[in-house]
Amino acid sequence: MTGRIDRRFAELKKEGRAALVTFTMAGDPDHATSVAILKALPKAGADVIELGMPFTDPMADGPAIQAAGLRALKAGQNMKITFAAVRDFRNGDDTTPLVLMGYYNPIYIYGVERFLGDAKAAGVDGLIVVDLPPEEDSELCLPAMKAGLNFIRLATPTTDDKRLPTVLTNTSGFVYYVSITGITGAAAPDAEKVTAAVARIKRHTTLPVCVGFGVRTAAHARAIAAGADGVVMGAALVEAVRQSLGPDAKPSSASVTAVTDLARALAAGVRGARVAARA
Repeated sequence: MTGRIDRRFAELKKEGRAALVTFTMAGDPDHATSVAILKALPKAGADVIELGMPFTDPMADGPAIQAAGLRALKAGQNMKITFAAVRDFRNGDDTTPLVLMGYYNPIYIYGVERFLGDAKAAGVDGLIVVDLPPEEDSELCLPAMKAGLNFIRLATPTTDDKRLPTVLTNTSGFVYYVSITGITGAAAPDAEKVTAAVARIKRHTTLPVCVGFGVRTAAHARAIAAGADGVVMGAALVEAVRQSLGPDAKPSSASVTAVTDLARALAAGVRGARVAARA
C-alpha cells in the first residue's frame, strides 16, 4: 500500500530533510477557525498534518491539548463535523498527508466499520490511536489496514528491544517516537538521547521515525530533526490558538496567523537541520 504518507516521506528523503508534522485539534476553538488553520498549515511548512479527535478523557495529553479538546467539544465538535473538515481540506489539497489522532472510545461509539468507511471517503490517510496496544489489533488496526489506512504506532523510551518488534508489527506510514515519558508538552526532549533511540528503532524497521512530545521551539525542532525523519509539533501550536483567543474565549483575527507564524518558524528549524548536516 503506497499512499500520501509513503509518497511524502519518499519525497523528503530525496530532498535530504526531515518532515514537519503538525498537530491541530479539530473544532478548536470552533469549526470554521479550525478548518482555516487546517487549510493554512501546508503553506506554512507542514509536511504531514495530525488532526486531533476531541475526547473528554485524553490521558496521554498535557493541559494544552486537553484544553483544546474541551474547547472543541464545547463548540459542538463531533466525528461527523471532523470528517466534514477533512473533506473541506481535501477539496483544496490532495497531496498533504492527513492523520487522525486520538482515542478509541469516540471511534467505538461511532462504529468501527462506519468510522473507517467515512474516514477513507473523506480523505484521511492514517490513524494514531494512543490507547490501543498491539494486542488489540483486531479491534481497529487490522480493519484499518484492510480499509487502506495506515496505522501508526507509538514507541516510547520504555519500549525495549524485546517489545519493539511487537509494536512494529502491522505499523505502517511511520513510527511515532514519544521522546519523553509522561504527557504531551511536559518537558523538552534530550536531542542526543532521541537520536540514539531513533537509531535503535531503525535497526528494527525501514519505516520513517518521527519524534514528538515536548518539542516546542524552532531550536528544539532543529536539534531533533538532525537525527530523525520527522518532528511532531502539537502542544506549542495548540497553545498558540489559546493565546490568540479573546476574553470571551472566542477566536480573534489573529487565531489563524498565530498558528501559521509559529509553524513557519518551526519549518525553518526543521529545514535548517538538514542544511547544517550537509554543510
